[in-house]
Amino acid sequence: MPAVGPALGLLETASVARGLVAADAMVKRALVTLVRAHPVTPGKFVVLVAGGEEEVAQAMRVGLQVASDTLVDRLYLAKADPQLALALSGSVQVRRMDQLDALGIVETYSVASAVLSADRAVKAAQVQLVQLRLARGLGGRAFYVLTGALHQVEAGVEAGRSLIHDGMLLTTEIIAHPHPDLLRQLLAAGSLDMSHR
Repeated sequence: MPAVGPALGLLETASVARGLVAADAMVKRALVTLVRAHPVTPGKFVVLVAGGEEEVAQAMRVGLQVASDTLVDRLYLAKADPQLALALSGSVQVRRMDQLDALGIVETYSVASAVLSADRAVKAAQVQLVQLRLARGLGGRAFYVLTGALHQVEAGVEAGRSLIHDGMLLTTEIIAHPHPDLLRQLLAAGSLDMSHR
């Protein structure tokens, strides 16, 4: 997969057909990388593009016009944290499991709110993004998982949740000293989730 970033643009539409048309228009309008363009349950469509700030902004403008009244949610991040790019490309590198002090989980009702929240969380605290699941197999919902020292995970989760508005936050959880079996399952599932987009 091509390099992702530094800017990210995301559209969620209520129509698969209109989402495909929007994705095509976005990549025709500007020199951006089409990171994702696929349907998600329950009948929505997600388009994610990456590239330079101006190029992604141009792609988003045309995408919003094309999506029109089918738009569910949108997101433009001019300077996405590099951890998002790694998670989206399936290149997350996890440090030793015995150093994973705590897990923070943020679950949202939309893809855009999860990506925005994850970006804020990793910028606000010294945490590592170990999993980012966007809608597929989740009924249109999304979640991400952070790890690090307990106080840093708490700060990251709080920063991430503070950005989620309009009823898009489903829940947040923190697990102190997660059991090694849970970590192994989580990390194995994370690598599968990223590679089967």
